[in-house]
Amino acid sequence: MLFWMIIKVALKSLVTNKLRSALAMLGIIIGVGAVIAMLAIGSGAREGMMKRFNAMGTNLYILHAGQRGFGGVMSGTQQNLTVDDAMSLLKLPGVKAVSPVSNGRKQVKYLSQNTNTNITGVAATYFEIRNYELDEGAFFTDVDTEGRLGRVAVLGPVTVQNLFGANDPIGKTIKIAGINFVVIGTFKAKGDSGWFSQDDQVMIPYRTGIKELFGRTSTTPNSIQEIDVEADDGADPDVLQQQIGLLMRRQHKLDADTPDDVDIRSQADMIATASSFVEGFALLLGSVGGISLLVGGIGIMNIMLVTVTERTREIGVRKAIGARNGDILRQFLIEAIIMSGMGGAIGIACGVGAARLVAMYSTMFTAVVQWQAILLAFGFSAAVGIFFGFYPATRAAKLDPIEALRYE
Repeated sequence: MLFWMIIKVALKSLVTNKLRSALAMLGIIIGVGAVIAMLAIGSGAREGMMKRFNAMGTNLYILHAGQRGFGGVMSGTQQNLTVDDAMSLLKLPGVKAVSPVSNGRKQVKYLSQNTNTNITGVAATYFEIRNYELDEGAFFTDVDTEGRLGRVAVLGPVTVQNLFGANDPIGKTIKIAGINFVVIGTFKAKGDSGWFSQDDQVMIPYRTGIKELFGRTSTTPNSIQEIDVEADDGADPDVLQQQIGLLMRRQHKLDADTPDDVDIRSQADMIATASSFVEGFALLLGSVGGISLLVGGIGIMNIMLVTVTERTREIGVRKAIGARNGDILRQFLIEAIIMSGMGGAIGIACGVGAARLVAMYSTMFTAVVQWQAILLAFGFSAAVGIFFGFYPATRAAKLDPIEALRYE
């Protein structure tokens, strides 16, 4: 039997039983669509994660005060990071810039508008370390940072909207916890970083923050919550992280038996941790689609077995007029492949459409459709058709023509 004739007969058989063919393809459609949509969400999550880390800055190390413990029980965060610790880090080879960070939530007011937002006390180097881009005005300088009465502020776009609406904030005086600060600049949007919105904050010189806002309740006059360190491009990240840890131990005069009292997180560590989570998440989502494809393949096999039974007499007639076992095998195998292939094509359209809807309307998830995912899903659907169609096709090919002709 000619190959084109086999395809023609296969298509005619599928069209004759439209509902049954559609139901058989439904599992493939759902499976392929789910694989593409889920992998697109996983890719979008990975891309969004990398954007957030790039927004944080490159070659970044973040130092936080460690946990206070007694008898193996952690009872809170120690107040053991100081401005002197931050300044000592500048002596290390491979360190490009350092910024002390002190922060807390305060009420901010401008005329009749007020908002409760995060106040971040930083050095002038912080904007470069964390890749902040100026929108209007100017960032404060080292002079403002070192000056003990430098009551200047740089606002995020969300804070600007909350306090000023469409009005220009530059040069205006705001009150932070009742203390006057002059707005000298605003920065461009950077997006959320987990639970913290980088766009809803007020940045002030860290010394002013310690003296005017945060130092009043601190047990140590120069205590800070965080130190941000930017490394040189050529610095060895592992070596530098080890040197930072050793320097902090010397600064805090820790003996050999005392555990570290400072937590050091590098950007590479954060990316590796987040990447492993996102990859596991994408694998989990993709496996859901894979299970749907498996169920769809079983459905195709069941339909093909029913088809072979219904067409037993037809198979006997074809064999009687000269059709070989290979012709019958190819006919039913092609029917299964066409069924899974059509289901895969429709599933691709559904998956791409679902991914675009997620990207368009969801505020929590983004979706990036990759052609590799499309090829993987479609190839898997074709393999499902071959795998699950082979047994019914083989069974049809092995039918005895005399017994088939007698079948009622």
